Amino acid sequence: MKYIATIKGQSFEIDINEAGEILADGQRLEVDFQSVADQPIYSMLLNNESFEANVSSGESSVEVLLRGRLFLVDVEDERQRRLRETTKVGLIEEGEYTLTAPMPGVVVTVPVEVGQEVEKGENLIILESMKMQNELKAPRSGTVSGVRVAPGDNVDQNQALLTLT
Repeated sequence: MKYIATIKGQSFEIDINEAGEILADGQRLEVDFQSVADQPIYSMLLNNESFEANVSSGESSVEVLLRGRLFLVDVEDERQRRLRETTKVGLIEEGEYTLTAPMPGVVVTVPVEVGQEVEKGENLIILESMKMQNELKAPRSGTVSGVRVAPGDNVDQNQALLTLT
């Protein structure tokens, strides 16, 4: 699976291929990464060089203390990034907004109905794709003016799901 790690605005693509091997921005690296005694301390061998890091989850990022330096790292898998980019592209603050499916899947639930007022960040549709449930959230506050799908519906990528005004 691919991940995108962002540190101070610079993004790195990490592709975990198999045990002991990753691709970091296309560069093949041999890695051995182990937790030390169920603590947030990790021992890592990277191309035969040894590192020790304290790794913990912060409010919105992962905090990594490595060689006396603290790094705040935002980590997304490729699905999360696609979802985030799909919901923010072409966002209209006023007028009609159509929520489209960022990927093919099955509608699990639609927790809103026509005429309902919603706040930014509120769940509009739960979509299951590749055995993972994805929460599609309101990109802005508004009123649900149309629902075009129902639980159990199969949807295609970019299919219109719901409209806000």
